[in-house]
Amino acid sequence: MVKPIENLRKRKLTGGAKKSFRERRAYEKDGYAAEAILGEAENYQRRMRGGSMKTSVRLASFANVVDSSSGKTQKTKITRVLRNPANRDYERRGVITRGALIDTELGNAKVTSRPSQDGVVNAVLVAQ
Repeated sequence: MVKPIENLRKRKLTGGAKKSFRERRAYEKDGYAAEAILGEAENYQRRMRGGSMKTSVRLASFANVVDSSSGKTQKTKITRVLRNPANRDYERRGVITRGALIDTELGNAKVTSRPSQDGVVNAVLVAQ
């Protein structure tokens, strides 16, 4: 059975519960959060509305790091996730999202791409 939509199950002025007039449509269904974590590189594809495909990172071991002083990009190994300002729990679990501070072989870098949306981890070196 498909779950009813939350915002369609409001209450009446009298406080009585309203019954939702329809169930969830296929395009309204929920999916699992695509959270990229540190590990042996693994991507996966999801079908989006309209038939287009979206590549997501499930496990990441390398990042494309840009050195802003020289302007060169290098593929470098990620050693660990230092901070994630998006969510304290992500920080504990080592989830890589946009804005996360990662430790690489070149130094600390800030993630500029959205791994769960773009399918790649891009980062910029930060001054220490």
